[in-house]
Amino acid sequence: MAAKSGSLSEQKKSSSFLTHLVLVILCLIWFIPVFGVLVTSFRNSTNVFNSGWWRVFPHQEWQEVGEIKLDSDVDVNGEIEVTMPNSKVITGTFDSFKSGVDVNGTKVQWYGAKRTRTLKLYEKKMVGFESNLTLDNYRNVLTGKKIQYTGENGETLTRNGSSLGSAFLNSITVTVPATIIPILIAAFAAYGFAWLNFPGRKLFFSMVVAMMVVPLQIAIVPVLSDLSKVNLSGQFLGIWMAHTGFGLPLAIYLLFNYISTIPREILESAFIDGASNFTIFTRLILPLSVPSIASFGIFQFLWVWNDYLVGLVILGGGQKMVITQALANIVGTRGQDWHLLTAGAFVSMIVPLIVFLSLQRYFVRGMMAGSVKG
Repeated sequence: MAAKSGSLSEQKKSSSFLTHLVLVILCLIWFIPVFGVLVTSFRNSTNVFNSGWWRVFPHQEWQEVGEIKLDSDVDVNGEIEVTMPNSKVITGTFDSFKSGVDVNGTKVQWYGAKRTRTLKLYEKKMVGFESNLTLDNYRNVLTGKKIQYTGENGETLTRNGSSLGSAFLNSITVTVPATIIPILIAAFAAYGFAWLNFPGRKLFFSMVVAMMVVPLQIAIVPVLSDLSKVNLSGQFLGIWMAHTGFGLPLAIYLLFNYISTIPREILESAFIDGASNFTIFTRLILPLSVPSIASFGIFQFLWVWNDYLVGLVILGGGQKMVITQALANIVGTRGQDWHLLTAGAFVSMIVPLIVFLSLQRYFVRGMMAGSVKG
């Protein structure tokens, strides 16, 4: 028995180790690119385009230590002889020098086109931490201040930045009501489906479940048409109603699963004490359903915050664009400014992360609600 108990204990330890190892690997797979984007958001455009984000940390890299000018009588289309600073002569073609030739730790590389007749000499040297990290990227995406950049001819040009400040506030204006409204409606509906008897209850609930499989893309055009008829297209009220309609089926289903597991004895005791359905709902059902409500709230908030299609179709652009549209505009108009895109991405991540970390303790309990009955 002792040997059997010892083997079971070893199996549990081995299983626990493998589980934790897999979780660590998954976390690293997620964390490394996110960390790379974070580092990129603090770098200037020159460094972003010339090197990877990992170059922020101490590393070895090729640094220019000199150059060689070829005489005008050297035929650059054939075999080229190059005399090194130490008087050593090496040969090669334009293509080989363009790729770089390693000579005892010194890389000889052609600079520019053939007409430059110039070769650069590089040696690997240790470089410390990148010192020119800056907050200018975040200042630009939040305030839209003017930024300078280098044109095709080397001249310094100025253009307007990209302000995400108003889009950030618009996203909050859209997301908060579009999360609270469906939760309130779904809680009433779920209580009715779980504990009230009325004609067609099962049929209506089946219809609610069936609506969960209707693709948003199919319904968005009819919804926009109806909103236009009542002059709500382009209005915040219109997009609140749209997000409420799209989120209600899942909200009702999740809350129904949780509310239906509440012991019947609690409700019967309340009825005996003379409580009405509304009192039971507000004093018992809502406080007991906080895990499920928080679980759906996370889903709805993240979905609405990261939504692009509904915001684009119903609100359009201009002064009421949400943050996903503003980020898409940066990609479309200045796709070369990755340092601004990464800063904008992290600005858009701040609120969802705060919401998730604040409510995550309820998340598992809410998702598991109703999965086991007995």
